[in-house]
Amino acid sequence: MKGPKGPGRFVGTYDKARASSLIALLARNQTWQVPTLVWEHGQWLIDESNFDHDPLAKYAPAAWKDRTWPMFTRDILKDMDTDPVPIRERFVQMELEIVDQMHRAGVPFLAGTDTAAGVHVFPGFSLHEELAFFVKAGFTPMEALQTATRNPAQFLGRLEDLGTVEAGKIADLVLLDANPLADIHNTQKINAVVVAGRFFSRKELDEMLQRVQAAAAVSK
Repeated sequence: MKGPKGPGRFVGTYDKARASSLIALLARNQTWQVPTLVWEHGQWLIDESNFDHDPLAKYAPAAWKDRTWPMFTRDILKDMDTDPVPIRERFVQMELEIVDQMHRAGVPFLAGTDTAAGVHVFPGFSLHEELAFFVKAGFTPMEALQTATRNPAQFLGRLEDLGTVEAGKIADLVLLDANPLADIHNTQKINAVVVAGRFFSRKELDEMLQRVQAAAAVSK
């Protein structure tokens, strides 16, 4: 593992038969997968990312912008993203294809984004992007939504209490202005949130974001 790294070797040595065998094993054992596609896209194509004009950057602490992001970008490009961009683009596309193959085979999935400060990952916001990547990989919008709702409850053995909207269950809800089953990006059109029995209107959510922005601006 010493020395420069990159996905070129994975692209060049990919064995479809071995991959199919492994996928069958994962499906048979019901081995949960959290592919963190938003992280993968952010890492392998980091030199194509620009945070300068990202509207979400205002919510990031100064430490991320001034230290972590520059350090991470420098080290990634020096030690990991050493393959040409077309090879890395192909690797990212292959990840989507593998996720699709696993999903079709019955391998269960959960939504996750991995750590926030390293690449283009913003807590909360990037989960919506992860759902969009699942759809891009071949999931239906409902299946993508379930990776962040029903499936985690199933994984934790809490389906009796959580994971679906049913009478008698704990009702943490995100209320939307548009149907996510028509377009997964509609999960970002949030009208209100109900969490731990408390209702947060769009106005209250915006005020909360303003406080996050203010805190990020003075962070060190």
